Amino acid sequence: MTTAATSVPAELIVDFDVYDPTLAAPIDVMREKIAELAAKGPVVYSTAHGGHWIVTHYKEIHQVLADADTFSSYPNNLLTPADFGKFIPLELDPPDHTSYRRVLQPLFSPQRMRKLGDDIRSVVNDLIDQMAPKGEAEFISEFAHELPARVFLALMDWPLEDAALFSEATDAILFGKPGGTEEESQQAIMAASLTVAGYFSGVIAERRGKSGDDVTTTLINTEVELPDGTRLLTDEELFRMFFLLLMGGLHTVQGSLAWSIVHLTKNPEQRAALIADPALIPQAVEEILRMEAAVIPGRRATRDVVIGGVQISKDDQLITPLCAANWDTKEFGNPDELDIERRPNRHLSFGAGVHRCLGSHLGRVELVIALEELHRRIPDYQLVDADRPEFHATQVRGCKRMPITFTPQS
Repeated sequence: MTTAATSVPAELIVDFDVYDPTLAAPIDVMREKIAELAAKGPVVYSTAHGGHWIVTHYKEIHQVLADADTFSSYPNNLLTPADFGKFIPLELDPPDHTSYRRVLQPLFSPQRMRKLGDDIRSVVNDLIDQMAPKGEAEFISEFAHELPARVFLALMDWPLEDAALFSEATDAILFGKPGGTEEESQQAIMAASLTVAGYFSGVIAERRGKSGDDVTTTLINTEVELPDGTRLLTDEELFRMFFLLLMGGLHTVQGSLAWSIVHLTKNPEQRAALIADPALIPQAVEEILRMEAAVIPGRRATRDVVIGGVQISKDDQLITPLCAANWDTKEFGNPDELDIERRPNRHLSFGAGVHRCLGSHLGRVELVIALEELHRRIPDYQLVDADRPEFHATQVRGCKRMPITFTPQS
């Protein structure tokens, strides 16, 4: 249930649709639209997708994300089919959420992150090796998509050669059917989800009851403490976890890598600073994350509540564009400008509260290593004026295609 538009003050009603493809190009359109919404107030009401609230200011977005009792994380997406079930642990609320999140913590332990760091650098250089001699590349398919896909497989101890299997399915899950109706998109999302679930089910069946020290076999065959007692995870619980890890890490990193190229080509002096002093790269990563937060999480009110001076009714749906928080002029001076030495930089790109991104450290490691090696090996990359990048607008913002050129390297 969502509050009827007739009960919303007319000045707060907008027709903004986060899935509108016109938001994708050029890159500044989303920023301009968010600014228009934010000027109306910290909370506005969209008539799209049955009606939902859009939270537009940093303070209120943080308030919603930090209050898991009042704002449930299910459903997180506006277009996910109702019978698909919940992503675990993203769409669970405490205390259930806490138990399942604890199960996944070993995947992101400091020791595992250190090991993956070496693996990531190897993958990055392998991908650059394939691009470098040509002096040109389609950056998304040849690097920005392939890197997080391989890192996901390394994280799970799955065969790296299976990376290509996820590309078509994850695109369909995010974009639905391009040019199709909402019903057709829902059907495409469900079909792609079942394809991925089938792969995951095969992995689970292969390793269930087997011995081994890889993380997936350990996760499948170790009893864990859950809300209903200590037991093994079911097949369904496992593939819902795997699904979230795949979707949470793939397109977010892909988008951030693409935006890195865009913003650093637009700011050549700051790119030169990174090339001269790679120690600046971790700070630059934080600023790029701030500039272009990929995720627009959804929430559902569990009770009647007032936020930003607006009455929200029980069961109303909200979305919280993290990019809107990061573009709030009350929190960030000159938020439209890239500043790789910005301090403080309290961006919300990884969310806040109990649902703060579990893989945030891994994402940072991927981005830092990728920018280190790209600026060491092909530092003069440029966009192609005659073939501009193609971005997409969904609840996970990002880039589909980005041709680049650079000086060929042997």
